[in-house]
Amino acid sequence: MNTSPIVVIGSGLAGYNLVKEVRKLDQESEIIVITQDDAHSYSKPMLSTALAKGKQADELSMADPGKFAAQHNISIRNHTSVDRIDTSAKAILIGEERLDYSKLVLACGAQVNKLSFPGSELEKVVSINDLMDYRRFRSLLGENCSESQNHVLIMGAGLIGCEYANDLLASGYKVTIVDPSKSALNSLIPEEAGQALIEGLSDAGCQFEMQAHVSEITEQGNGLLARLSNGQELECALVISAVGLKANIQIAQDSGIECQQGIVTNALLQTSAEDVYALGDCAEIEGQVRLYVLPLMTCARTLAKTLTGTPSQVSFGIMPIATKTPACPVVVCPPASASGQWRFEQDGLNICGRHYNEQDCLDGFVLTGQRCVEKQALVKELSSL
Repeated sequence: MNTSPIVVIGSGLAGYNLVKEVRKLDQESEIIVITQDDAHSYSKPMLSTALAKGKQADELSMADPGKFAAQHNISIRNHTSVDRIDTSAKAILIGEERLDYSKLVLACGAQVNKLSFPGSELEKVVSINDLMDYRRFRSLLGENCSESQNHVLIMGAGLIGCEYANDLLASGYKVTIVDPSKSALNSLIPEEAGQALIEGLSDAGCQFEMQAHVSEITEQGNGLLARLSNGQELECALVISAVGLKANIQIAQDSGIECQQGIVTNALLQTSAEDVYALGDCAEIEGQVRLYVLPLMTCARTLAKTLTGTPSQVSFGIMPIATKTPACPVVVCPPASASGQWRFEQDGLNICGRHYNEQDCLDGFVLTGQRCVEKQALVKELSSL
């Protein structure tokens, strides 16, 4: 019997929720969490609404690593990087140290996409992907924004960019979103719904420069000057880069574990290596990378059963995605098929869009504004099909 510990790489929502689920089933097995960050327990979705709620970064931490470790009877090694996984020997290498495992879970999360152009590496151009990033963002915001210079430019009109825009607007900041697409949330919702979101945020005071991109950023006084591809020049205090995420697969790839868009797993969340599993934003589960909280929680519950002796396959039900954009809320259940057609009912910002496949069966929906109250009814309708 292998008495080596269960090792979890990553202390985000995926890693820590897995620990909680395992402890519901097994209070004694040794668990070690290894993470590059500070290992505070926090809810990542709270980052994009914290400013308007008056929450500082430290107030978002639900437990420091010492407290979380004591609560769940585990060991945590923060600010620690794993150099390589020796899958044949079932060990991870940390510098000269070798740590054996019985089961290894990769919960490495996702990393931000980075654009490269003149000025993209300036200190006041920030991405926000974790609590440490958020702490730095709030520090820069406090240092550089004033009554006369409180303009924040956001690169990206996706879910994260729009949520931060709404939060900044609600906190009294001026915001401009720059994006090369025609509408907001372009990869997630149809154009009609994206335009409703743009209109709602515009009514709240947001400026949009769509079908454009930032080509250069230079320092100007205490702030920045952003030059856009459409010829516009915008003065701002900070730039937030919110141009998407990609699965963090480097350690798996370097260790010979199969990766494509993410770390490839089957329905058991097992990778190509024996006793190595993956979940969360880094995992590609049967061909799909699922970058949202509900699938992550489902995976944590399922994998906990497997790790404690009951092999279980993950099954995803209907999991709508909701934006935290009160200026124009959006709920979407992306269509299961690429083919088919959308049919819309619209009254101003309030849209109900239904997607029908080639057999004329409902297989997805999008709701905006006041129509978001219809979410449960549409989920029920989809479930019945």
